[in-house]
Amino acid sequence: MRLGVLDVGSNTVHLLVVDAHRGGHPMPMSSTKAALRLSENIDAQGRITEAGAQRLIATVAEFASIAETSKCVELMPFATSALREAANSEDVLGRVRTQTGVDLQVLSGVDEARLTFLAVRRWFGWSAGRILNLDIGGGSLEMSNGGDEEPDVALSLQLGAGRLTREWLREDPPGKRRVNVLRDWLDAELTLPAKQLIDAGKPDLAVGTSKTFRSLARLTGAAPSAAGPRVRRTLTSSGLRQLIAFISRMTASDRAELEGVSSDRSQQLVAGALVAEASMRALSLESIEICPWALREGLILRKLDTDMNGGPRATCLPGPAANSGRPAPDSAVALGPMGTVTS
Repeated sequence: MRLGVLDVGSNTVHLLVVDAHRGGHPMPMSSTKAALRLSENIDAQGRITEAGAQRLIATVAEFASIAETSKCVELMPFATSALREAANSEDVLGRVRTQTGVDLQVLSGVDEARLTFLAVRRWFGWSAGRILNLDIGGGSLEMSNGGDEEPDVALSLQLGAGRLTREWLREDPPGKRRVNVLRDWLDAELTLPAKQLIDAGKPDLAVGTSKTFRSLARLTGAAPSAAGPRVRRTLTSSGLRQLIAFISRMTASDRAELEGVSSDRSQQLVAGALVAEASMRALSLESIEICPWALREGLILRKLDTDMNGGPRATCLPGPAANSGRPAPDSAVALGPMGTVTS
């Protein structure tokens, strides 16, 4: 069965096509992305502009066509923070549905955290023990902590890299004073969420997912993506502090020249690094492991779980797995790493 996962984010649209068979390994067939910059097309009233809506409709139509050409028997389309928070979200979603036939489902921030946690658990396995996961998106920061496949605590905070860049770091490069003020503000914002996470239990493994964490790890010495997904990659707090001192003095165009940093992401790299630093500081983490799986893989895994357990087939987003208990260890292994998806 060939599945397509269409991810409409704040900055990009990403289509992941996989071959997924019951009891087999889901294999990535293709990965296609395009810049969307939806978060830049929000007006003063919090509404997606007409230009932004038209660009969204055209991009979704194009990617739905790619999924059809790729012979996907099912497309799972979803959107995250930009559409979730837009004042005219329902109107824009209706236009997308009418003009493209694609029924975009808007994930809540907590569901983002839960599904990403599932992907991380499957990647590292049960031997990892209790996992704490951090995921930095364009509009929000997802945080979770748990010892099973369902986290005990799942949080979503409006601390995305794109959002903070627009609200705090408008100068290019950002001024040193502004960076320090944002640091202090992030420390205050993360105090209570960090306590909630730690109160759930001390983690055996701290993990970072998302393109932001992968880029930060690469810039601090982690292996390039060409080395393969199974190479261990870490991000340390000391390396992150040194990196922030370096990149915060650079312009966005200069940061785009760094290895592993795209022009689409270069503007928000400083804010993303500050969120990562503040999160690690609030949680007293000296280092985190980088996981190549995240939200898209979590959606695929939940879909496969639902089908394998006899649940109803989803037409858009999969519902909760029919069996919410812990699977046998060999069940987790059977859905082992399918490869890195770059975004």
